[in-house]
Amino acid sequence: MKADEDKEVKVKITKRITDFSRWYLDVIAAADLADYAPVKGCMVIKPYGFSIWENIKKVLDKMFKATGHKNAYFPMFIPESFLKREAEHVEGFSPELAVVTHAGGKKLEENLVVRPTSETIIYSSFAKWIQSWRDLPLLINQWCNVVRWEMRPRLFLRTTEFLWQEGHTAHATHEEAQAEVKSMLEIYRDFVENYLAIPVVVGKKSGSAKFAGALETSTIEGLMQDKKALQCGTSHDLGQNFAKVFGVKFLDKAGSEQYVWQTSWGMSTRLIGALIMVHGDDKGIIMPPRIAPTCLAIIPIWKNDEEKAKTIEAANSLAQTIFDFPFVIDDRDLRPAWRYYEWERKGVPLRVEVGPRDVENNQVVLVRRDTGEKITISQDDFATRITEILEAIQHNLYDRAKQFCKENTHDVENWDDFKKIIDQQGGFIRAEWCGLAECEAEIKEATKATIRCIPFEDQGKRGICAHCGKPAQHRVYFAQSY
Repeated sequence: MKADEDKEVKVKITKRITDFSRWYLDVIAAADLADYAPVKGCMVIKPYGFSIWENIKKVLDKMFKATGHKNAYFPMFIPESFLKREAEHVEGFSPELAVVTHAGGKKLEENLVVRPTSETIIYSSFAKWIQSWRDLPLLINQWCNVVRWEMRPRLFLRTTEFLWQEGHTAHATHEEAQAEVKSMLEIYRDFVENYLAIPVVVGKKSGSAKFAGALETSTIEGLMQDKKALQCGTSHDLGQNFAKVFGVKFLDKAGSEQYVWQTSWGMSTRLIGALIMVHGDDKGIIMPPRIAPTCLAIIPIWKNDEEKAKTIEAANSLAQTIFDFPFVIDDRDLRPAWRYYEWERKGVPLRVEVGPRDVENNQVVLVRRDTGEKITISQDDFATRITEILEAIQHNLYDRAKQFCKENTHDVENWDDFKKIIDQQGGFIRAEWCGLAECEAEIKEATKATIRCIPFEDQGKRGICAHCGKPAQHRVYFAQSY
């Protein structure tokens, strides 16, 4: 037992206020979420980290299927010529591509690109599958890995290979495609806010930040505790750009040949990074109950063999009343404090302590991970109370993240205040923007802040641009970001 405890004490977590980047990596290590791979920029997702992704996948997959989308799988190798067919697409991704030139000991007749995203290879199939208006809409989702060569990797946030889902749809009209874009973005918003407990701002990207090859990109953006923004999900209106390149056509009801209208949308394992940076504290991560791999850690406490048998029996009896939440009974031969410590680092929402006195008094002690509050309840009320408390934890995590976002969103009218807030405070800045890409680039060069989104509900002309003083087209969200 002493060797295990010595091993545990070596795991230290840097305080957030001291070094947020170091804290983030320490939390990942302490919670045993991931490790570095032999290939630079890649990561090994360990079982606990992967269980979070499995829960994300399970919930999202159900939401997708409820709206008529079906899962498929497409090859990870894409002929290089496919990417070159859409000029903006290949230009946008070319710096990140991994290219296979040899296979089977021979040089390939055509280079293959390792999938950075799947529009091109999927739409070559769509061209064969779609013949008439009766084949539409075609609603496909894919769970897979992608490769984008990353120069500045960071676990979960930016890695050369990562896991994601990518939806691809084809429609008879642009109006139907636009409705799909908004519908999927709303699913993303619903999931991130109601399951991950992360408040987001919603809107469209500027022209310079949209997906390569899209007409428009819509996004949800979260604010991390270091007051930088993180893009949490995107939905793209692809128009007919890819349809014309790949010949994705259909015969309409009048018998005329038309090009389809397409969308794509995606979320990735960076959501795990968002969870850490929004909800974590100096003890480790804090998991929202609706997505947590383990909601309760039941810990029997004893000093001798007789107490051990009684408290483990009580823990097992409590476990038999749990039907809706994943749990673990931690009866390892370690001192209680070390077992508490591990589940705190892993962010388990609720700890259940059962000692000899608790057995005698027919009670248990519940400890909330989000607040540290200890609550003594009757064992008879256990099933009801854990349901109530876990729901309270879910709401509290969202509410305090929402309050943090509110407190760190600043309305700015002039350039001096813009620079001062970005330099000294960070967070979201709401400011007028003229709509010119040149102005946007100058702001980024001077402050490293980018337009995170143009809110859907606030796109009318207003005053003057906070940077250049020209008439404003939009009031937008700026922030430094990951």
